[in-house]
Amino acid sequence: MQLASVAALAENRAIGRDGEVPWPHIEADVRQYRERVAGSLVILGRRTFDSMRDDLPGARQIVVSRSVDSVDVPTAVVADGVDSAIERAEEIAGGHGGGGARTDGTDGDAPVYVLGGGTIYELFQPHLDRMVLSHVAGSYEGDTFYPEWDEAEWTVADESKFDRFTLREWVRREGSV
Repeated sequence: MQLASVAALAENRAIGRDGEVPWPHIEADVRQYRERVAGSLVILGRRTFDSMRDDLPGARQIVVSRSVDSVDVPTAVVADGVDSAIERAEEIAGGHGGGGARTDGTDGDAPVYVLGGGTIYELFQPHLDRMVLSHVAGSYEGDTFYPEWDEAEWTVADESKFDRFTLREWVRREGSV
């Protein structure tokens, strides 16, 4: 199983302001994000989960929360921290490289996506194998930020330029953590 964060961040690493992205809507970014996580297992914090209830990402959700034990969504389970979320993800995804398409709508070889919010990104950062980041042009005022990372531990494996953002897939270098 690989853990990959997916986020859009401004040049100053801002990812949110008052529960929304701090820049004007970028349709191409929303589209590539939805296509990437569709059908996948995703990990997200409770507030992010609650904000997306009407349009939940992924086929299955692991909600990281210390304040609730369960949620009333049949595709979602709750984990009380990083370790339990990773354990749940391994169980659902079939463990490490656990073999192709599954009957529960997930793929045992597919990455598990970490979708935020800011605290969740920070907690999972040491465990990530990849980061798929939409680097939005410009700096924006925000109240939530993507955590800093040591670029010496990462390499850009793929890069695609779009209008107003550049999509980069960062891969952790062998032996880094």
